[in-house]
Amino acid sequence: MNFLLVALGGGLGCAGRYSLSLLPAVGSFPLWTLITNLLGAVVIGFIAGISGSLGERWTLFWKTGFCGGFTTFSTFSLEAYQLFQGGKYVLAAVYLLLSVGLCLLGVWAGQLLAAQTAQ
Repeated sequence: MNFLLVALGGGLGCAGRYSLSLLPAVGSFPLWTLITNLLGAVVIGFIAGISGSLGERWTLFWKTGFCGGFTTFSTFSLEAYQLFQGGKYVLAAVYLLLSVGLCLLGVWAGQLLAAQTAQ
């Protein structure tokens, strides 16, 4: 049953992200991606805050399913917040820098790999 709830939540999250991507671009700034990530962060923060009263299944549906399909940035944001909240400031800063830096490098590496494959 848990797998089904995660899959359903993930499908809804993916559909939501896709729907936002269809909105008109605002110049060259990735506004809709930023908004998607911000909304995902808000949702996962809210669900994390109420998960005790929500129950395991609905928490899985929303956090792992919906937010996972909508954006993994929400999980990253929650984890960074929890590190700061726990007083682990240096670890939180390292996590933020590594996550953003390494993911940017990963995108670059993926682009290089795609360019090599296309030749």
